[in-house]
Amino acid sequence: MTYLNEGVGPIFDWRPLPIEEILRFRDERNWKQFHTPKDLAISISLEASELLECFQWSAEDLVVEENKAAMEEELADILIYAVSFADAIGADIPTIIREKLVKNGVKYPAEKAWGTAAKYTNLEKV
Repeated sequence: MTYLNEGVGPIFDWRPLPIEEILRFRDERNWKQFHTPKDLAISISLEASELLECFQWSAEDLVVEENKAAMEEELADILIYAVSFADAIGADIPTIIREKLVKNGVKYPAEKAWGTAAKYTNLEKV
């Protein structure tokens, strides 16, 4: 299990993620033939746009409570397509996330990135 800070706990435990269920659902419908990397990438983007619609025309940045069910549904769609995309390109989800966290840890060391949203190229200027 990967830990960012001692005592904080696991970043994310993918074991409960129903990857096999997602792929079985796809295979039971013979949809794998349509799940090309290109089409899955497009689908992820489209579902992310649908998630953004939950915030469109809102007076506040976070209108979560009244849209939480819709947000969860769109997030589920994004994650389902992301799992399918990983399968299509032969990526191991936990491995690529851990590798990306290591890269991001180098780009955004906690002592420099703490409490700032600055891009890593601007951390020295903060």
